Amino acid sequence: MKNRMGFIIKTMVCFMLILPISGCWSRHELNSLSFVVGVGLDKAEKPGEIQLTTQVVKPGELKSASAKNKSSGSGGNGTNAYWNIKRTGYVASEIIRDFSHESSHKLYFPHNQVLIIERKLAEEGIQKYIDTFIRDNETRFNVLIAVSEDRASEVLDVSPGLEKLPAINIAKLVETQNVTSESPTVRLIDFIRRLMSKTTAPIAPLIRVTGDGNEKTVEVFGTAVFKHDKLVGELNKRETRGLLWVINKVKGGMIDVAVPSGDGTVSLEIMRAKSKMTPVIQDDTILIKLDIKAEGIINSQSGSEDITSPVHVASLEKELSAEIRKEIIAALKTARDLNSDIFGFGDSIYWKYPSKWKKLKMKWDEVFPDIEVALNIDTTLRSTGNISAPAVPAKE
Repeated sequence: MKNRMGFIIKTMVCFMLILPISGCWSRHELNSLSFVVGVGLDKAEKPGEIQLTTQVVKPGELKSASAKNKSSGSGGNGTNAYWNIKRTGYVASEIIRDFSHESSHKLYFPHNQVLIIERKLAEEGIQKYIDTFIRDNETRFNVLIAVSEDRASEVLDVSPGLEKLPAINIAKLVETQNVTSESPTVRLIDFIRRLMSKTTAPIAPLIRVTGDGNEKTVEVFGTAVFKHDKLVGELNKRETRGLLWVINKVKGGMIDVAVPSGDGTVSLEIMRAKSKMTPVIQDDTILIKLDIKAEGIINSQSGSEDITSPVHVASLEKELSAEIRKEIIAALKTARDLNSDIFGFGDSIYWKYPSKWKKLKMKWDEVFPDIEVALNIDTTLRSTGNISAPAVPAKE
C-alpha cells in the first residue's frame, strides 16, 4: 500500500513518455483516459436509481503536488489532485457510459482502489449494482470494498490528510486494520465468493465521516454483516475480532487483561495467531470445533506489580484465553441473532460431509442459530518486552 501513490504517479509519467514515440492512434487513446481510483454507490432520490461517483486523477495536479511534498514535507497544497464525477441512473454500466456527457475522457478502471457502498443502499440489496464491476474486464478483483454510514460521495470528498487522493487514503485505512484486527480487510473477490456461497454471508468494513468542516476524517468502526446481498446488521470492534479469530484472520491487536492481584491492567499484544475449524456430525447433532492458538507479548502495564514470574505469566495467559473466548462468544451471539453465517460453518460442513449437506442446506436458516460450538484456546506469552520489572516499581 505504501507504494500505491508512487505507482500511480509513475504510471502517469510512463504514459506521458510513451506519447512522443507512439503513433496517432495511441496518442489519441492515452489522451482520452481518466484514471479512476475510487468508486462510490449511493441511493438516488428516484426509487430504484443510484448515484455513482467516480474519483479520477488529475495527472498534472498529482505530479505537482508530489513534487511540492518532497520539497516542503507537507501533506497538502490546497489544490485537489482529483475530480469527483457524479451521475445517477438505474444501471451502473449505463451510468458509466453516460459519463461521456460530462467528460471527453473514457473512465479507466484498472487502477481503482476502493468501492464504497452507502449503508442505506446496502440494506436494499447490492448484487444488481455491483454486477457491472464483477463482469467488467477492466475491474481488478483485489479492489477493496467498504460500507459507509454516510453517503459514499461525501466520504470520497473528505480531505485525504497526508495523501493526495481520498480514495487512496481510504484504501490504506481499510487495508491497515490488520494491525488491530478490529475490522476485516475485504476485497471484491472475497465479497463475491461469499455472495456466491449458498450459506456463507458476505462482510465488509464499516466506515464513517467524523468531525466537521476542515476537521473531517474517515474512520473504520466495525463490520457490516450481510444476508445474501442485503446488509442486515453490524459487529462492533470487539465482535469483529471474535469473527476474525474464527475465520483465521487475526494478524495482530492489543487485548487488555486484569492483573490477578487487581493492581491495574496489562496490555497484551498478539504477535501470531492460527485458527482451525472442524465440523463434526454425530447422529443429528452438529458440532463446530474451533482450535485457536495465539502468541503474544506483554506490551505495557498500568500497575507496579512484577508480573514476569512463571506463575504470573501463566495467569496472564489464562486471562488472555478468557478474553479471546469472550470475543468469539460475542460474535457468535450477534451472528445468531441476525441468522447470518458469517463464519462459513455451512461451507465447512459441505466440504467434509457433502452427502449430509444435501439435506442440511434446505433448512440452514433453521439449523445455523442452534449449532453448538466448542472452543479450545491455547495462548502463550513469549516476551515481556525490553524490561522485565515494572517501569515504576512498587513502593517499599
